[in-house]
Amino acid sequence: MPSCILHDTGIYQLEYNIDLCGHGTVAATHFLFSPDIVQHDIINFVANIEIVTAKKISKADFTLKEGDKKFFVELDFPVDPMVDDDALEPSLPKTLNGVSVVSFQKTSSNDLMIELSSGKEVVMLQPNFEEIKKCEARRVIVTGPGPDGSEFDFFTRVFCPKFGVDEDHVCGSAHCALAPYWNKKLNKQSFTAFMASPRSGVLYVDLEEKSQRVRIRGEAVTTMLGTLLV
Repeated sequence: MPSCILHDTGIYQLEYNIDLCGHGTVAATHFLFSPDIVQHDIINFVANIEIVTAKKISKADFTLKEGDKKFFVELDFPVDPMVDDDALEPSLPKTLNGVSVVSFQKTSSNDLMIELSSGKEVVMLQPNFEEIKKCEARRVIVTGPGPDGSEFDFFTRVFCPKFGVDEDHVCGSAHCALAPYWNKKLNKQSFTAFMASPRSGVLYVDLEEKSQRVRIRGEAVTTMLGTLLV
């Protein structure tokens, strides 16, 4: 069972003896903030040795739309930098058949990141999951620039069949590598990113170069409420 501590600073800290899950953290934060169970705008989640800070960000403040009471959940992560690897796999022939590959990169967390020439190619990509499963990398991140005139800076899809998830619908942790990568390509610190999975999703990403941190904003929606009797 999790323990909840209110520190003198007014920040709630929830401690779990499990590995951190980004989707679960966003959902838990959304639930705790929605009915004002937590009276503050910051929660620290402690999972094993990891600490992630979740903030409640007013959507009205971010989008400048008056009267909008919805909010974003913002998570704060360390940058996942690229590393040099002379043995980096040069291609995934079946998965990348016919697409224009700009570059292959490897992250410090052992992800293979592939940039394609366009976001459209990212959307149209037909992944071969059996091939990806044999890849030495932990997972495969495929990204490309957003179309001209689009509100999005880049498109991304994330494949991780080794974990029993062929495609991650919306992957926050991948943006810890994508933010510094696209920072160098676009000379920007703030991005609107589109996850081009079949379910899709939008993330608002800020790179703090000095502290080497990545802040990711997204939304959650309550789909069901219930009562457990014990």
